[in-house]
Amino acid sequence: MSIDGKVGNSAVIATPVAHDYSPSLAQNLELQTEYGNELSRFSRPLLDFAATMTVLIMVVGILGNLLTIVALIRCPRVRNVAAAFIISLCIADFMFCTFVLPFSSSRFIYGTWIHGDFLCQLFPFMRYGSIGVSLLLIAMITVNRYIMIAHHNVYSRIYKKVWIGAMIAFCWMLSFGMQIPTLLGVWGMFGLDGKLGTCTILRDNNGNSSKPALFVIAFLIPCCVIVCCYARIFWVVHKSESRMREHAAGMRSGATKTKTKEQRELKTKRNEWRITKMVLAIFLSFVVCYLPITIVKVADEDVHFPGLHVLGYIMLYLSACINPIIYVIMNKQYRQAYKTVLLWRRPRLLSLTPVGSSCGDKSKDGQSKTMVSQVSIAMSPIVLSQKNEELPEVFDDNL
Repeated sequence: MSIDGKVGNSAVIATPVAHDYSPSLAQNLELQTEYGNELSRFSRPLLDFAATMTVLIMVVGILGNLLTIVALIRCPRVRNVAAAFIISLCIADFMFCTFVLPFSSSRFIYGTWIHGDFLCQLFPFMRYGSIGVSLLLIAMITVNRYIMIAHHNVYSRIYKKVWIGAMIAFCWMLSFGMQIPTLLGVWGMFGLDGKLGTCTILRDNNGNSSKPALFVIAFLIPCCVIVCCYARIFWVVHKSESRMREHAAGMRSGATKTKTKEQRELKTKRNEWRITKMVLAIFLSFVVCYLPITIVKVADEDVHFPGLHVLGYIMLYLSACINPIIYVIMNKQYRQAYKTVLLWRRPRLLSLTPVGSSCGDKSKDGQSKTMVSQVSIAMSPIVLSQKNEELPEVFDDNL
């Protein structure tokens, strides 16, 4: 009986070593045996597939986001207010691909975490922080589009350099600042999840976790803001187009100057709507990439379906490399900026005007053609009517 009791006690002591892991691969594999082989539910082909996809996403994300950052900085034709937020968004995605995905691929290759305690703290800190920054920046870009389209008369007063910098800094400070209490172990804790073999946010000794608050503040609230902004944008655009059609029908015999002004306003709305659709595509892609892992973790907390968890992680990682693809597909000027960087061409310079930067290329009929987006210079219809020049066509893709 004493021997049996001793064995039973030792088994009880050996089982709850959920966070006692070592960077040594051999010791880590031995630890998996102590866990009761929890990770055997992830088959080797499934892990190989996940590792391959993660590495592929990492390479595409690093190259795509770096190319976008360089293109937006080098090419003045796409340098505007929206570009400032998009550059910051690309930096967040680049950090995710550089600092998070290599460890994620390693986790799939070895079947569990092998990089020690310090990196197990840093890994989820970077992962949750960069994801939060991405969604907050998408929300900021959407608000930018909403103000540009629905309240263009106050746009130039809001989007000055100092306020743009403050908005971007707010996104970074809020997202990573919310991780600091968890990093210190006072609101949840970062550690190894034995069921998934990855480092994430765990409950602390008091049973608290920061995950619900992070989900509400860094995902749910920005999503609600984005949906409300787009609902308002759709209404404004629909109303504006209806009004333009009515005016066009009633002014067929009107003055040429009035007709020209109406055409300019209609063209402005169309240009604004193109960049708005691109931002909408970015948001929808983020939601599509983020929701699967959120649903799977809630519905399958005990990891009965490991394939769904792997698919959810891959979709989440995909969000870090899909934005440059959207830029290429939906925006002609971004495609031209990418070509300028890849082919080592000299970017066109812009001449300064009283309302912002523009490119004074001469068309065949001798008229000056402004090439800067309405997003950056925020011209009101009154200002446009006072200038004898065509409207910006930076987002006129003719797709």
